[in-house]
Amino acid sequence: MPKRLFDLLGASLALLLLSPLMLAIAAVIKLDSRGPVLFRQQRVGRHGVLFRIHKFRSMVADAPLRGPALTVGADARITRVGHWLRRTRLDELPQLIDVLTGHMSLVGPRPEVPQYVAHYPADLRERALSVRPGITDPSSLLYLDESELLARAADPEREYIDVILPRKLQCAADYAAQANLRSDVGVLWRTLRLLIAP
Repeated sequence: MPKRLFDLLGASLALLLLSPLMLAIAAVIKLDSRGPVLFRQQRVGRHGVLFRIHKFRSMVADAPLRGPALTVGADARITRVGHWLRRTRLDELPQLIDVLTGHMSLVGPRPEVPQYVAHYPADLRERALSVRPGITDPSSLLYLDESELLARAADPEREYIDVILPRKLQCAADYAAQANLRSDVGVLWRTLRLLIAP
């Protein structure tokens, strides 16, 4: 089964099954804090094409004006509901819509913001951006505790650019070179297992 067909079927089925949960999350977000239910942010997609990613809003509405793009530890901008959404990764569910529109895949390198893609070496950039970005991938599983790792660094942004980003980028390039439907199913299964029993 071609990857795109797998994405369409998987995202459609997931949206159908999870729509009651997503409606409940939307209601709780509205009750918890002011602002929109969804957070949209510009990310770099396949072949460097920009698109707007969708997430459930887990921070205060004016979070981009209050701090950096990185989330570090117990960020004061995160709402009460947002802590739970981030811990369970339920804030990522609206990206199923991005899969249906063709901007993303169920499995693929996580899409970065343009300011960090600017740090990609040219050879790895081309390889990493040769496939659609995904909701989950091997590096997402490797860095489930990324914000905690950054919180322990003296300079979180420097730590991200110099240490974490190169490793994630290499993972992305390796994925792009070796990915197939069987490996995608394996990544999805490992992701579900880690979310259910961290």
